[in-house]
Amino acid sequence: MAAEIVDAVVSQGQSLDAAIATNEQRISPNDRSLLRMLAYGTLRHYWQLQDWIAKLLDRPLKRRDSVVQALLCIGLYQLNDTRIPDHAAVSQTVEAARQLRRPKLAGLINACLRRFQRENVAAIAATSEEARLNHPQWLIDMLQHDWPDDWEAILVANNERAPMWLRANVSRNSATEYQERLAKADISAELLPAVPDSLRLTEARLVDELPGFHDGDASVQDAAAQIAARWLLAKTRGRILDACAAPGGKTGHLLELGGGEIAVTAVERDATRIESIDENLNRIGQSATIIAADASKTKEWWDGRPFDGILLDAPCSATGVIRRHPDIKLLRRASDINALSELQSTLLDALWPLLRPGGYLLYTTCSTLTAENHELIGRFLEGRAEAVEDDVLPNNNIRDLMRRRACGYQVLPATAGLDGFYYACLEKKVS
Repeated sequence: MAAEIVDAVVSQGQSLDAAIATNEQRISPNDRSLLRMLAYGTLRHYWQLQDWIAKLLDRPLKRRDSVVQALLCIGLYQLNDTRIPDHAAVSQTVEAARQLRRPKLAGLINACLRRFQRENVAAIAATSEEARLNHPQWLIDMLQHDWPDDWEAILVANNERAPMWLRANVSRNSATEYQERLAKADISAELLPAVPDSLRLTEARLVDELPGFHDGDASVQDAAAQIAARWLLAKTRGRILDACAAPGGKTGHLLELGGGEIAVTAVERDATRIESIDENLNRIGQSATIIAADASKTKEWWDGRPFDGILLDAPCSATGVIRRHPDIKLLRRASDINALSELQSTLLDALWPLLRPGGYLLYTTCSTLTAENHELIGRFLEGRAEAVEDDVLPNNNIRDLMRRRACGYQVLPATAGLDGFYYACLEKKVS
């Protein structure tokens, strides 16, 4: 099943989450963590694994046998990066070829895995920068250009496993209080003072194990994403727009913090993702006005009343969250970046008129690429006398987590265990 999932990502362009969701219901819940480990780990190391396969095979496999290529990757990943006994990894990978209706290739798989062990292929130098760094060359090149001093550290961080972060529901309990509840359940968690509602679990847990989770006392959300709600509400209250709102994590956080002082309108163009916003808000006992619409087409949904604050969590390359979504490295293309930048600019241009004079727009992405971040914001500010950057951070502790850019701030992946995020706060000056 792991081979089918990896093949669905590599050969069919499916997202890893979608491929797993389609398949994992077919197996016991006890086996799902192993399935995810194999699929995620293989995609994290995909270019290195392909390099090894090229050294092990005399000629490439046929395209119709792409699932066997994926299976070979999984076998090699088990031998090199897991605690699964070598004999079990080899025998079960060979058996999987038969279950995939490729019995004639079972012998080839067995020979490749045995040769990998015998000749210590893992110790042979990688034949390309892609294989050494486990990223596509276009992304390596962009990060080298955008982050000349940090690019390699970013790539290393992208290949790590992300920690599990929680957000305490401060309308019910503080992060410290929830940390005490976790401790009573024998779950260890650390606080991050710069992000006051956040808790980092020492070991990932199923949400069913978290005290009060299903009652809404806590949510799963990376600490970098938690910065958004406190930042915007440090500037303003009243009518708040959350554009591109799914799955609703930031919407919920705004409502938890804002109490009765804010009214949130959440706009999401993907009707299939509206359900996730409803589910998240219902679980934490909050409500918002939810609209299924393209946020950039304001004439179709805006009632004409200006907003006091706007959170634009713009669609982006997601290059800051590759730790959580290693399939991004395979699904994204260099050509996507210009298209995404144009979409981000369209959203900014469309939403800015909806903000009242004296209001604030917080622009954020989970990208590490300058074309989607400070370069875009710089162009937006040009020629708009009423638009200025408010570079005052929501608290002093957060400064250590962020890199100041020409406009806005960047959190790089794995800084204090956080995902990569970009923030720019824009004020509309009163004439």
